[in-house]
Amino acid sequence: MADRLTSMDASFLYMEDVSTVMHVGSVMVFDPPGGRVDHDRLLTLLAQRIAHLPRYRQRVRSVPGHLANPVWVDDEAFDLAYHVRRSALPKPGTDAQLEDFVARIQPRPLDRNRPLWEVYLVEGLEHGRFAIITKTHHALVDGINSLDLGHVLMSDTPGWEQPSLDLWRPQRGPSDLGLVTSALVDSIKGPRAMLGAVRGGTQEMLDLSGRMLSGLGSLASTVAKGAARPAPASPLNAHVGQARRFVMVGTDLAAYRDVRQRLARGPRADDVSVNDIVLASIAGALRAWLLTRGSAVHGGTVVRALVPVSVDNPTGQGTARLAACLVDLPVGEPAALMRLHQIAFLMRQQIAGGQAVGADRLAGLAGFAPPTLHSMGARLGSDLSKRLFNLIVTNVPGPQTPLYAGDARLLSTYPVIPLAKGQALAIGLTSYDGGVYYGLNADRDAMPDVEVLGQAIADSLAELADGGDTFG
Repeated sequence: MADRLTSMDASFLYMEDVSTVMHVGSVMVFDPPGGRVDHDRLLTLLAQRIAHLPRYRQRVRSVPGHLANPVWVDDEAFDLAYHVRRSALPKPGTDAQLEDFVARIQPRPLDRNRPLWEVYLVEGLEHGRFAIITKTHHALVDGINSLDLGHVLMSDTPGWEQPSLDLWRPQRGPSDLGLVTSALVDSIKGPRAMLGAVRGGTQEMLDLSGRMLSGLGSLASTVAKGAARPAPASPLNAHVGQARRFVMVGTDLAAYRDVRQRLARGPRADDVSVNDIVLASIAGALRAWLLTRGSAVHGGTVVRALVPVSVDNPTGQGTARLAACLVDLPVGEPAALMRLHQIAFLMRQQIAGGQAVGADRLAGLAGFAPPTLHSMGARLGSDLSKRLFNLIVTNVPGPQTPLYAGDARLLSTYPVIPLAKGQALAIGLTSYDGGVYYGLNADRDAMPDVEVLGQAIADSLAELADGGDTFG
């Protein structure tokens, strides 16, 4: 029997439109030995890696009459070469050209008639590098049965795997009658689910809105009272079109650790985390960006960010759980160190005081699920999100040892977080092998100056690393 999409995953298909796609991505830059890229070997590598991940060879099929959620069926015409595409940048192949390429391809919806993923091999980067760009739909990466393509490709040792015999053969999909029969059987097991689907997804959306509203009530009783108020007005909340801008920012992880160690030895020692320093760098960058725009910035100006974090499991089982904090970034504060201490205090207050919102609680807001912290942040893409926060900031700690695709070493990796309706910016960042890499995904018309914000992040971190401003 074909696997049926959960209501949560199906909702991502129903909510998706041309301006707010529901897939996450990554931009991975590699250094190939000898400056050579082998497209055929990449195809072989992917074929071997997805052999044990059937979702990457399955497509979504709707049930006639929308009597139930869609199902996953094998793609009988699966064509790996369709999903793995080859492109090249014109000389000189700069990072700015790569950013433009990402901005063009990432907002394009995935083909619903095929498995919901794509990989782009981009050749021609300067210094002999190449890039791999991934796109994976939220409905595919459910956090239980599937891994993101970035995880699928990577290995901690260099070398191409020996080709193996591909024994996969697609199973014939069910007939329309079979899909209807299966839906009726499921309706007997769960009549309420049948009632929710019979109107072609419309009722699904109404149910989803109801969960969001009930989630908001829970949120108001869980987070700090200040965070429960509507998000402040911001140019970050604007109409979102189809076109995007994308900016990559690479920083040194040692700079964040140096700031943390210096503060731990100082007279005003606080328990400041690397994530606090990240947020302080973003707050300083937002302040500089607003000032360059001529926006009014005063002492009380804040930008509210949704920040998914990993916190200790209260059951004591040793595994971390995911939670999200609503943090008012103090962009009106002119002193960099004061911004950092304020953010550190707010984060400690929410996490230690039980005010952070657990991932299970967030599931009531917009079909929220946490396969990774990046997906956790991106899955809050709903119309109501702009009432709660101005932007999403997802920070995923990665391995501090090199990773490889074949014999090519991964140099840097930049997340691409989709935009929610009414939100012109999403920031994802990943730490990897001594670096911290930001991906800024922005609406092209609302934020034509997003590269100013990108540069300001590096400048804001440098200000903190140099000692910041005095407390006056």
